[in-house]
Amino acid sequence: MNLILLGAPGSGKGTMAETIVKDYHLVHIATGDIFRYNIKNQTVLGLEAKRYIDAGQLVPDSVTINMVADRLQQDDVKQGFLLDGFPRTLEQAEALAKMLPELGLSLSAVLAIDVPEEQIVERLSGRRVCVDCGTSYHVQSKKPQSDGVCDSCQGEVVQRADDELKTVRERLATYHKQTEPLIAYYTQRGLVQHLDNSGDYASSYAKLAAILRNIK
Repeated sequence: MNLILLGAPGSGKGTMAETIVKDYHLVHIATGDIFRYNIKNQTVLGLEAKRYIDAGQLVPDSVTINMVADRLQQDDVKQGFLLDGFPRTLEQAEALAKMLPELGLSLSAVLAIDVPEEQIVERLSGRRVCVDCGTSYHVQSKKPQSDGVCDSCQGEVVQRADDELKTVRERLATYHKQTEPLIAYYTQRGLVQHLDNSGDYASSYAKLAAILRNIK
């Protein structure tokens, strides 16, 4: 299977990606990992990306697209892949649509993770994390035994800047503007499978398994 995973921040996309990659033996192609690899190994594309990053500028689509194209040419991709974080825009989706046939590849499906927006806001704005060991908490579902103190290491438990309510709303607005149109784009091509991830992990996993059983 060759899959794309789409989902808003806080939709549980990361957990689903880990599950799919592990249980279905797919290669996880995440844009963050690709960037780190290329920059660390000082590839031509990595050096180009670093120039933009060091200047405080956004890395152009062309660089990101070329990094993904390079990754898709590697041998391990033949066992099947999960694209996570790419494409993010319609322009990237069009580039991928051109790229895949040239590489002898095709998409099996696009998994769109669905969670009501207010539930996402509640999930993210309620998250807390230990500054020392990274243990995660939630103000409703997983509070530390002592307010503001980590159960594991007694470090300080805080709210990350990314999880502040205003920032969460901004992140979701960016997703709706840039990435959500991809769902319509791939729906028109008959590739979208919706996964309701608003419930508990077990029910979501059962739905995921049912979806993937029917994908060729």
